Amino acid sequence: MSEVALGNAGAAIRKANGEHRAAFVGYLPAGFPTYDGALDGLKALVDGGADVIELGLPYSDPVMDGVTIQRATEIALAGGLRTRDVLSTVEKLAAYSDVPVLVMTYWNPIERYGVDRFAADFAAAGGAGLITPDLIPDEGAEWIAAADKHELDKVFLVSPSSTDTRIAMTTANCRGFVYATAVMGVTGARDKPSDLAAPLVARTHATTGLPVGVGLGISNGDQAAGVGAFADAVIVGAALVRALGDDGPTGVRTLAEDLSAGVRREPRTFPVR
Repeated sequence: MSEVALGNAGAAIRKANGEHRAAFVGYLPAGFPTYDGALDGLKALVDGGADVIELGLPYSDPVMDGVTIQRATEIALAGGLRTRDVLSTVEKLAAYSDVPVLVMTYWNPIERYGVDRFAADFAAAGGAGLITPDLIPDEGAEWIAAADKHELDKVFLVSPSSTDTRIAMTTANCRGFVYATAVMGVTGARDKPSDLAAPLVARTHATTGLPVGVGLGISNGDQAAGVGAFADAVIVGAALVRALGDDGPTGVRTLAEDLSAGVRREPRTFPVR
């Protein structure tokens, strides 16, 4: 079992677990619908009860994302958003709240910016770490070294198709938490979370003392309560993006409060890991 390296995000999740509940991790992309509109939405997400913020770095080829997030990132990019604007969003969020901010990003923008340069600038802005959906640990030596140098979280993904060996290798390289993708496919809210989620979390827990968060498909408090019964963190994205697009920051806060109440609905005792 890998050594536990909680980092900022993992510590926030374990704090929530200490309250006998799962943590609520909320995603919104930078720059959508505008730079200021995104910042207002992110502040509403914090005010609505998010324990960790997942900030999307818009990218022109978001292969893992569904239609809702694709359209939002297209709007952000068309509005002129650049990586430096994502960093300034992180800086403003860090000044607004002590809720850890992770950036979810495809690897190409980081490589183009410069890996160590990005890690240094991101750490200086107050960021906690990266979620890297298209970077696997065996191809991530440069990022792992830069993240370790700047004490940033490294959140890699496991999926239902991952072998036990692959899960163990992935979790050994994580810091913060492990992201368990509960479905095979792109992001997006669904009628119910995948039945593959709970077995995947159990397999992942068997390899690490890090928290395991479940994402892809969660859209309301009832679903958050169900996933929170077995996961350390509940990750919500597309539903929050849709709420921001439809109803602005008020919609984000309303949904965030429902999700935050959901993870608190059924208190449970989390195992000490």
